[in-house]
Amino acid sequence: MTPTPSSAWSIDEAVREAIARLGLDGIVAYPTETVWGLGACAAQPRAVERLLAWKGRASDSPLAVLVSGKQAADSMGCDLRAPILRLMDAFWPGPLTIVAACRKAWAPGVARVDGALGLRCSPHPLASAVAAGLFEAGLGPLTSTSLNRSGEAPARVVEEAIGLTANISSQLLDTPLLISVAGHEAGGARPSTVVDCTASEITILRQGAIARDAIGEVWSG
Repeated sequence: MTPTPSSAWSIDEAVREAIARLGLDGIVAYPTETVWGLGACAAQPRAVERLLAWKGRASDSPLAVLVSGKQAADSMGCDLRAPILRLMDAFWPGPLTIVAACRKAWAPGVARVDGALGLRCSPHPLASAVAAGLFEAGLGPLTSTSLNRSGEAPARVVEEAIGLTANISSQLLDTPLLISVAGHEAGGARPSTVVDCTASEITILRQGAIARDAIGEVWSG
């Protein structure tokens, strides 16, 4: 029987509940090292439609995805040239989003117009467990965007996340299911630095927790 409330779950139980909801093209809310995140299966168009509709976000604004590590990113058809692998080795898991060319097509609204995909690897134990479990279940990567309606502030603590999500017993797939474990709140860390690695030289798209100089030094080897 499903524990109630969700904070009574263990991490294994939370992962099972997340996979069950995501496998139905549903959406989930989960904590990350920064704020609460909103997730759907990146390969499933109906699921991403639900996420974008709930968020009130246009499909031409790409979504990053959460992966368990560089092996998962490689299996997804991402271009992992030597400098990108160095960045992953140096800063993952951690606050670095890597935008890389990708050969595989994803649900509309996930990848950039040119097919590039934003890749994150979270150090948060629950976020990383959900990402790994979803991938192992054959459902692909988990979208990684903040839990908020467009134009509003993201949920930073579980009380704010509860206010935005469905009751634990709800079967409404259009509303996020709260995935929560006691002691595993969102971390409140600085946002990730976002770096475009699709060209020969990197471009910092958003300055976050990792400094430009540190990224450039690793990139150049």
